[in-house]
Amino acid sequence: MADERYLIAVASSDGIVVNNHFGHASTFYVYEVINDVIELKEIRKVEPVCQTGEHDDKRLDENAQVFADCDFLLASKVGDGAAAVLENKGIVPYQIPGIISESIDKLIRFEKVNKLFD
Repeated sequence: MADERYLIAVASSDGIVVNNHFGHASTFYVYEVINDVIELKEIRKVEPVCQTGEHDDKRLDENAQVFADCDFLLASKVGDGAAAVLENKGIVPYQIPGIISESIDKLIRFEKVNKLFD
């Protein structure tokens, strides 16, 4: 049986909870999950997409590209436009606020259930 491996970018202000809106986040914690073992791999910094109350479409595309190697992105909120840009790059966004490890666990369990119906 092949290993289940995922890279997950998490929008967090403190590295403890998923608590940032994707467009307002400047720090993302990137976790690798292999067979349900969660490990922090790196921290990535970006310029927030929404700094003046409006989206910067160029920055949105640039920030999404920073996570192009990730399978998923967790945030407390992801707008429809940002979600579409992420999905076009193969990144599935989820809104699962809470303790990072618990939110990642919920995401992985949800994905496992979805695979049962593929």
